[in-house]
Amino acid sequence: MVSETNQPHTLSPDLWVDNYADYLYNYAVVRINNNDLAKDLVQETFFAGLKSAKNFEGKSTERTWLISILKRKIIDHYRKINSKKGQAEIRMSFYDNGENEGNWIEERVPQSWNSETESDIENEELKEQIDKCINNLPEKYAMVFRMKTILEFETEEICKELNITPSNLWVIIHRARTQLRTCMEQNWFNK
Repeated sequence: MVSETNQPHTLSPDLWVDNYADYLYNYAVVRINNNDLAKDLVQETFFAGLKSAKNFEGKSTERTWLISILKRKIIDHYRKINSKKGQAEIRMSFYDNGENEGNWIEERVPQSWNSETESDIENEELKEQIDKCINNLPEKYAMVFRMKTILEFETEEICKELNITPSNLWVIIHRARTQLRTCMEQNWFNK
């Protein structure tokens, strides 16, 4: 992708450790209060960044992009803990007033450190997957689905534009939804 200044957006993975490791580590350790786990999550972040470097669009700085990956790693860590333990009590270290150590039980563990950011990332990823699934539909199905569901055209307008009957339109919509559901189940929900 090229920016408005016609400069390509590139990543510099060879500089990540020098430029961002300390910042990412401090970010993680504050949220999980475990030095070794924080180091592991930073390493996982760098690895995930390398694996998904082709997806970097330059819409944010390199550091912001890496932080968003790290946030997901932290969230995934807490989800993993919660799913393994179910509703059992989970104790985690935290500092109540900066001096005294204490414990949280599961009900008090934050579900997300920044739900707005997590939600934005998940929404963008979900949108991308939906777009991919729509693009995999037969051309006529995709066109009808977009016109009716996304662009909110009236049934009569679509039928007139595409020279189809209302019953044909609803059959196409049904088939498109069925195929989209299958695609989303395979590529999003069962990942």
